[in-house]
Amino acid sequence: MEQIITSLLDTDLYKFSMGQLAMRKYGDANVEWKFVCRNADVYFTPDMVKEIKNQLALYCTLQFTRKELEYLASIKWLDKGYISFLSVWQPKLDHFLIDTDADCGLNIRTAGPWFLTMYYEIPVLAIVNEVYYEYKYKDRYAEIEKSALDRAAKKIDDLGKNKYCIGAFSEFGTRRRLNYRIQHQIINMFIKADREHRLGDSVFSGTSNVLIAMKEHIKAVGTMAHEVFMVTGQGYPERNPSYSNKFVMDDWHDLYGVQLGIALTDCITTDCFLRDFDIKNATLFAGVRNDSGDPFEWGYKILNHYKKLGIDPRTKTLLFSDNLDFEKAGKIYEEFHDKARIAFGIGTYFVNDTIVPALNIVMKTVKANGVPVVKISDSPGKGIGESADYEDYLKRAIAWRLGRYQR
Repeated sequence: MEQIITSLLDTDLYKFSMGQLAMRKYGDANVEWKFVCRNADVYFTPDMVKEIKNQLALYCTLQFTRKELEYLASIKWLDKGYISFLSVWQPKLDHFLIDTDADCGLNIRTAGPWFLTMYYEIPVLAIVNEVYYEYKYKDRYAEIEKSALDRAAKKIDDLGKNKYCIGAFSEFGTRRRLNYRIQHQIINMFIKADREHRLGDSVFSGTSNVLIAMKEHIKAVGTMAHEVFMVTGQGYPERNPSYSNKFVMDDWHDLYGVQLGIALTDCITTDCFLRDFDIKNATLFAGVRNDSGDPFEWGYKILNHYKKLGIDPRTKTLLFSDNLDFEKAGKIYEEFHDKARIAFGIGTYFVNDTIVPALNIVMKTVKANGVPVVKISDSPGKGIGESADYEDYLKRAIAWRLGRYQR
């Protein structure tokens, strides 16, 4: 296969917002990541694993170009010192362990300083996806690519006819894409449709992919992910992990002020998040992001919390990003559009909606500074971790914060 990742900007924007935080405030943090395939019927053959190793080796030859660094320097919340660091940063194959010791046939782990290794997650997942589809469906690959484009065209047509209205939406699909070429082509289809006013009452507002945003002169979007809560809140044993959200929001304000103002709510459950989403944080953050749980239940929970604090929810953004398709987004928008500012980040169903099943794969932190870390989330099955003892401890700490702890 040709080289899959050809630019270090071929990743999600929040890797740079979290990367700057990691470098500035948590240079001592060492992190282990683990690849997980949630599809029970998926198996990676030895040939696939060999190609994945080859692609990661090619990825580790990349460096940021001058043009890419100039683009990053144009982002107002990235400082000169961090850009200087990126100018010398390069992926290292020594940080990777790749073998076949897993039920799905593919085991990938990375280990090293957080501020050096956090950038691997998105390229690893993009490589795994593309290799899997190329090898698994070699004889049908052109047909599968065509189906992705045909379905994207159908979505544009449906939006244009207001079959469903979803307001402002962005593309979040780099980690789950069929390939870069199709992702870029579909985004261009939506850019063109938006400029020609063919999306009805909906608006295409950007992409999380920094490379495509740079090339197409559109907005790059993204703020934070679960790793920042897991590393900073759980990777330091002297900290009570049920206050993870407070630690992150305090760090975020210190570094970014009121910029990058969408907070993720579900790493240790939204109920626990709301304990720290006080009048200060609810005022300073422009909104919150839903990434697990029932989106309607979550939406009303957030609306009620804003109202309890005396904040008009119509001045705040509710960003939905959990396993969305356009029809589901339409139902959410219909329910909430007159109650708050609504936005969507759509991934798999944006750039990898095809005639074959999509992979459900993730790369998550499982240790920080040698101790286990765990994502709980609001949905059974979306949590991740390797230590049942630590998960039990974290759940007891959360229950204590919520006043539900019982001996």
